[in-house]
Amino acid sequence: MSDPGDPVLGALRPWLDPAARGGRGVLLAVSGGPDSSALLYAAAALRDAGPVAVQVATVDHGLRPGSKAEAEGVGRAARDLGLTHALLTWAGAKPGTGLQDAARTARYALLAAQAAAIGAGLVLTGHTQDDQAETVLMRLAAGSGLAGLAGMRAERTLAAGLSLGRPFLHLPKATLVAWCEERGIAYVRDPANGNPRFARGRLREAWPVLEREGLTPARLARLAERAARDEAALRSAAKQALDRTGRPGPGAGTGLRLDGAALAVLPDAVVLRCLDLALTRAGAAPRRLERLEALVLESLLPALRRREPIRRTLAGFLVSADSGGAVSLAPAPPRRSRGAGAALAAGAPELLGKGEPPAYIGDVCTDGPEQPRGMSVLGVARAKD
Repeated sequence: MSDPGDPVLGALRPWLDPAARGGRGVLLAVSGGPDSSALLYAAAALRDAGPVAVQVATVDHGLRPGSKAEAEGVGRAARDLGLTHALLTWAGAKPGTGLQDAARTARYALLAAQAAAIGAGLVLTGHTQDDQAETVLMRLAAGSGLAGLAGMRAERTLAAGLSLGRPFLHLPKATLVAWCEERGIAYVRDPANGNPRFARGRLREAWPVLEREGLTPARLARLAERAARDEAALRSAAKQALDRTGRPGPGAGTGLRLDGAALAVLPDAVVLRCLDLALTRAGAAPRRLERLEALVLESLLPALRRREPIRRTLAGFLVSADSGGAVSLAPAPPRRSRGAGAALAAGAPELLGKGEPPAYIGDVCTDGPEQPRGMSVLGVARAKD
């Protein structure tokens, strides 16, 4: 199992480098499926290379009969390999809708808590190129922008001082399945993965048709890489623009002021991201891309270019511009109770994006727990479960 040409071991090895992790431990999230089983056995095989301390955790969501027995089976396999294992249980009532989203949120919260308890600085999962392709396809179907089409990141922040890593994100699932089968490693298959009740199950049924048309997981993963690269460039330009044009409001806790004349000459895509960053910096709530686009492209930029005043609200903030081009972001005053004309005053749903699945812009993927403070939402509707 220590073949230097092994793609699975080669992918995992850098993530277990103690120099890269500051000596902090690593927690493996292992469900018992082929992808995470490969993660478990590959980590055990690399133990002699001197990696940081590795422990294992399995989350039992309690959503189907036999899930606890499967989690206990992972525990036995981990202990046979000489690795400490923790079984984490999602307790309490389960929602009737949005079940996979709720399960994902609970799973990452439990993993983050376990990592903190053992002093780990990194949680690793077994997500593959196929998972990435499904995420991109779902976000494409929901009308996401570049940030959502960038899919899952190979590494991102999970909590303060804790990262989430996906060492196999570039590997096809078939590679991990074959790796397990060649070594006689037993694994389980979650029947929910093919359940047409869930969007991912329906997408998996469609893969043969999509692949015949050339829409393969490898090409969708390549799209994610390109989208991530371009999004990073746009976000960098937006941050630089905000640093140049933004300054605090006139009083403590009064938001931000921006140079509208400087914004008006920037590309629309940069202004969108600049205002999004400004709203985040000012403390606004997460916002939908459609509503941000409606504000910036249909109202704010035209007003700035005509040097006309404007006042709009978004994500709990009042965004205004005066005739001189000064843009202000400040907490919106409390709303009055909604009367009979409130729906009309709020605008037509089709114009504000209220009738469609949400697409977001920002730095954080919705494939983990609820968003960290100080960051806006990225991605779309449902992310990887």
